[in-house]
Amino acid sequence: MSKIILVLSDALRYDVAKANMGFLGHLVESKQATLHKIIGELPSMSRPMYETIHTGLPSSEHGVVANSVVRLSNKPNVFQMVKNAGLTTAAAAYYWYSELYNRAPYDAVNDKEVDDESLNIQHGRFYAQDEYPDIELFNSAAHLVRRFSPDYLLLHPMGMDYHGETFGSDSKEYRNHAIYQDAKLAPLLMEWRERGYTIFVTGDHGINADGGHGGTTPEQREVPFFAIQPNSQGRGETGEVVSHLQIAPTILNLLNVPIPSTMRHEPLAFD
Repeated sequence: MSKIILVLSDALRYDVAKANMGFLGHLVESKQATLHKIIGELPSMSRPMYETIHTGLPSSEHGVVANSVVRLSNKPNVFQMVKNAGLTTAAAAYYWYSELYNRAPYDAVNDKEVDDESLNIQHGRFYAQDEYPDIELFNSAAHLVRRFSPDYLLLHPMGMDYHGETFGSDSKEYRNHAIYQDAKLAPLLMEWRERGYTIFVTGDHGINADGGHGGTTPEQREVPFFAIQPNSQGRGETGEVVSHLQIAPTILNLLNVPIPSTMRHEPLAFD
């Protein structure tokens, strides 16, 4: 069994990640990591994709069809399945994750920091401002790893989305923030690999030059999927296209947690 960290960088486009995230690029180039392309599910919006990534279901099946749908998930999901298997879950993430998997609506005082074994996200550090500094969130995630050694950790920074929506994707601010995230993540990725974690780095959706997303163009749909294994072995850039719908069963498979029948897509293989 391999513990898992999913780094879900909100609005991280495939082409921008590939061109600007140099340390991840080094791991891919030296075949210490694997890179696939994901053509994202629709709509290319945040809350629907958070639920898709964690249930393995398209939006029309899980029912979270827009950002305005505020309720708990009612489908089998990664946090629920991992917790029910007696393993430990954690997240440093935007508050919509708290609303999907812990409690809805979000209470900014009571729900911001939780350590409660009965919750689906047992150890949560949540934020509610889109401009919340990524480095502060990265430090929260690193603290959760060192303190609790969770079997599944979600790290969900909003910086790419904030800069993309503010300045557009064809901007120095958006591109340079990919460089920033890569540099700040690099030492953490090495620490987590040494601790025996398999790490995935991906995005929920892309963004266009107008600072928008939700539609069907490649700019709004194509995101990277980097896989870093504790044995430092990877396939490099594969040229293969995989699906958001495969992420949830892949996580459960690596954790040796039963995959529910609702997760119909094959887990990804990295050997």
